[in-house]
Amino acid sequence: MVLRLILGDQLNRHHSWHEEKSDNVIYCLFEMRQETDYVKHHIKKVAAFFLAMRNFAEELKGAGHRVIYYTINDSENEQNLQANLLKLIEEFNVTRFEYQLPDEYRLDEQLKSIASSVEVDTEVFDTEHFLTERGEVADFFGDSQYLMERFYRYMRKKHNILIDDDKPLGGTWNYDKENRKKLGRDHERVEHLSFKRDIQEVLKELEEANIETIGNADDGELPWPISREESLEVLDYFTDHLLPNFGTFQDAMTENDPYIYHSLLSFSLNTKLISPIEVIKKVEQAYVDDDRVDIAQAEGFIRQILGWREYVRGVYWAKMPEYAGKNFFGNERKLPDWYWTGETKMNCLKNAISQSLDLAYAHHIQRLMITGNFALLAGCDPDEVDKWYLGIYIDAIEWVEITNTRGMSQFADGGLLATKPYVSSANYVHKMSDYCSNCKYDRKKRTGSDACPFNSLYWNFLSVNRELLENNRRMSMMYRLLDKISDEEKQAIDKRAEYLLANIDSI
Repeated sequence: MVLRLILGDQLNRHHSWHEEKSDNVIYCLFEMRQETDYVKHHIKKVAAFFLAMRNFAEELKGAGHRVIYYTINDSENEQNLQANLLKLIEEFNVTRFEYQLPDEYRLDEQLKSIASSVEVDTEVFDTEHFLTERGEVADFFGDSQYLMERFYRYMRKKHNILIDDDKPLGGTWNYDKENRKKLGRDHERVEHLSFKRDIQEVLKELEEANIETIGNADDGELPWPISREESLEVLDYFTDHLLPNFGTFQDAMTENDPYIYHSLLSFSLNTKLISPIEVIKKVEQAYVDDDRVDIAQAEGFIRQILGWREYVRGVYWAKMPEYAGKNFFGNERKLPDWYWTGETKMNCLKNAISQSLDLAYAHHIQRLMITGNFALLAGCDPDEVDKWYLGIYIDAIEWVEITNTRGMSQFADGGLLATKPYVSSANYVHKMSDYCSNCKYDRKKRTGSDACPFNSLYWNFLSVNRELLENNRRMSMMYRLLDKISDEEKQAIDKRAEYLLANIDSI
C-alpha cells in the first residue's frame, strides 16, 4: 500500500499523481492543531484553507481515488503530522510513503525527519506548480547581488512571455513608472466577483476546537475562491473587467474600495488551485486580444507573478533558516496593540488594519507602505511583524510572507532583497491615497500634537540609522534633505518622535 500526503497548500488537481487511480494508493489530508496553532491565524484564513482542502478531498474521491481526511475535530485526528502519518502507516500496512516538496522550511525539515524515521520506502515529488526549481534563483545569482529585475528578464526570455525576437514587447522590460497613479476623486468602487457561501458550520467547528484566531467573521462571508472552478472564474473576471486598469492603479489606496483592480487570485495561487503559468498566459492573451489592455497593464501584473513571486520563493530557499533571524536594525519594540484592533487615530493605519481584520486582505502597497512602513519607522521587532503578517492575511504562507516582510518591508536582511528601506513620510501616503483627508493628524506638519506621526518618525528614523544607511546610494538624496533641516527643528522632530514611541498604543 502507498500512502500519499497532500498538504493544505498542495491542492493541484493537475498534478501527475492524480492521472491514474489505484486501489493501492491512499491520499491523506489533515486539518491539524499543529498548523492552526504555530501562529494565530485570521479566522477567515483558517476557514478558507479548511474549505478548500475539503473541496479538494471530495474531488479526489469523485475521481475514484481513495482518500482519508481528518477534520479538525475528528476523533481519529492526532493533531500532529508525524503522529497522523505513523498511525496510518501502521493501520494500512503501508510499504511506501510519498509526499510533495513542502513550501515551508519547518515542514520540509519535519517531513525529512519523518521520512528518515519510518521503516518504509519514501519518495519526494515536485509540486509541479512553480516555474523554477527551489535552487534556481540561488544558482542564477551565484555570488552576485540578488537583483529581481535581472531575474525577471531571464524569466521572460526563458518562458517567452511578452517577448518578440528575444526583445520585450513594447520596447521596454518594465513599466513600473506607469503603475503609480492615484485614483481620481470620481473613482467609483469596482465590483469584484465574489462567492456567497454559508461558512457558519466551519466557524462552529473552529469554536468547538477552541482554536485561537484573529480577525472578524461576523459578516459570515468568505468571498474568496476555494476551488479550481471558482479560481478560473475569478481569473476570467479579472482579465475581462479589472486588468484594463490594473497596472495604472496597482499602487493606489482608498478607504472606499479595499480591492480596487487587484485580481484576488493570491489565495488560489498559493494553495495551487490554479497555476502561475495559466494565469500569466491568460493575461498575456488578453493583451493580444483586448484593445483595452495595454502593455503597462499586462506587464505590471505579469511581473508580480513571473518575476516577484518566483524570485522571493528562490530567496527563501537560498537563505533559510538564517533568514528568519535577520534583524539589520536590531529592532526590539513590540507591535502597537492597535495592530490587533484597528483602534488608532491615524486614518491610513485604521483603514488598512481594520480592512485586514475584516477581510484577511490588504493589497501590497497597504502592506508595504502603511502597516509595514509604520512598523519599521517605529522600530518594531521583525519577529513580531512576521507573526502578524503571517497570521492575518489569507494568502500568507511563510515562503512568500517572510521574504516580503523581513526583506522588502522591514529591511531586516540589510538589503539582500530590497536596495533601500521602504519608508516614507505622510507625503507618500497622501500622494497614493485619500486617507489623509479624513485624518485627525495634519499630514503637512512634522511637529506639534496634531502633526502626522509618519513625519517625525520618518526623519527620526533617518537620524537614528544614519551610520547604517548614509552610504546607501539610493538614500543619499534623503540625507541631503535631512541636512537642510535646522538643528532646532531636528531637535523638535526627535522630541516628537520620542513622545510618539513612548505613547505608541494611544497614537
